[in-house]
Amino acid sequence: MGCGRNDDDVLGTTDTSSRGCVCDVVRAIKDIQDNAENECECPTNCFQEPLGSLVSPARRTNADTRVFVLKTADGSPFHAFFKGREGACVSIFFRVEDVFDNCCATLRVIKPITKENGQMASLNMVKNCCIDLSSFCDLCGFESTNDCITVDLNCFCAIQCIADVDLGICD
Repeated sequence: MGCGRNDDDVLGTTDTSSRGCVCDVVRAIKDIQDNAENECECPTNCFQEPLGSLVSPARRTNADTRVFVLKTADGSPFHAFFKGREGACVSIFFRVEDVFDNCCATLRVIKPITKENGQMASLNMVKNCCIDLSSFCDLCGFESTNDCITVDLNCFCAIQCIADVDLGICD
C-alpha cells in the first residue's frame, strides 16, 4: 500500500479526517512561521516553536522561514527546479507558503548555498543526473527563489526540518 493512503482510500471511501503526519507537520510549520511569539520547548523537531528555535546555539529572532526536506516512500528526497544560471538549479529544500484543501500545499523552492573561492554560490546538488547527497557536506546557507511548486502532502512519508533562517521573505 502506498504511503499516506489507508484502506478506505483503496476502497474509494476516502476519509478526509485522517490526514498523513507530513501534512500535519507542514500545517504546523506554516502556523509557526505565521506566529513567531511562542516559547521554546524541544530544540530538535519540526514542531519546535517559536520560529528561530532550530538555530543553535541561540534562537534567531529574525527568522522568517523553517527550511525542510520531504522524503518519498523509498526514502529519497523530493526535489524541484528553480530558475538560475549556475549549477543544475535543483533543490530538495522548501518553505511552506500555503496549505489548502485536502492537504495540498504551495512550497517555495529554497536554493542551497555553498562557498567557492571565498564567494557564496549555488550548491550544485546533481551528479550523473541524480541528487548527490554527499554535496550537502558543502552546504553553507540558503537563499529564497521565486519558484514555487504545488504538492499533495499525502504523497510523502517523511519530513525533516533543517534550519530556521531569515530569507527576507516577510520584508
